[in-house]
Amino acid sequence: MNDEITELRRRVETLEAEAAIRRLQARYMFLCDTPCPEFGVTDDEHRIDLILDLYAEDAVWEGVGEHYDGQFGRAVGKAAIRAHFERFWSQKLVLNAHYLTSEQIHVDGEKAEGQWIHVQPWLYADGTGLLRSSRLNNAFRRHEDGWLLTRTRTENVFIAPLPSGFASDFPAASVLMAPTR
Repeated sequence: MNDEITELRRRVETLEAEAAIRRLQARYMFLCDTPCPEFGVTDDEHRIDLILDLYAEDAVWEGVGEHYDGQFGRAVGKAAIRAHFERFWSQKLVLNAHYLTSEQIHVDGEKAEGQWIHVQPWLYADGTGLLRSSRLNNAFRRHEDGWLLTRTRTENVFIAPLPSGFASDFPAASVLMAPTR
C-alpha cells in the first residue's frame, strides 16, 4: 500500500509541475504580446520587470540556428536578458500575438524541459508585418517559490512577409484584464 501511495504522490507532483510550467510558459508569452494585455502595465520597463520575474538569476535566453543565431544571439543572466528585451521593444511593434502548440513537457524531479511550436504575427508602426514561427526548447527549475525559466531557446521555423495592412482592426491598448464594472 505504501508503494502505491508513493507512486500516486510522485504522479500528482509530476502533474502539478507540468501544470505550473504550462502556466509559466503561457504567462511569458502573454507578457510578450503587444499590446501587453496585463492590466496596469503601461510601459516596457514594467513589462520587462514582470518577464524577468519568471527567470532564474543564471538563466539563458538564446536564438539558435541559421537564422536566429545572428538575429537574437545569446543572453546569459538577468541583466543581459533585460538588455535583449529592451532592444526587442525598440522596434515599434503595434501588434505581436503568440499562439502556442505541440506542447511537450518532461519533468525530472526539480528540473524540467518543454518544447513548443509557436506562431506569431508581427505588425510594425510603419504598416509592415511578418508572420513568424519558431520552435522552443526551454528549461525550468523548481525554486522555493515555484518553477522558473532557466533557458529560453528559440529556433526559426519560417518567416513570411505579410502584405501591408494585413490587420485592419487591432487595439492600441489591451483592456482584457481591466477590472469589470
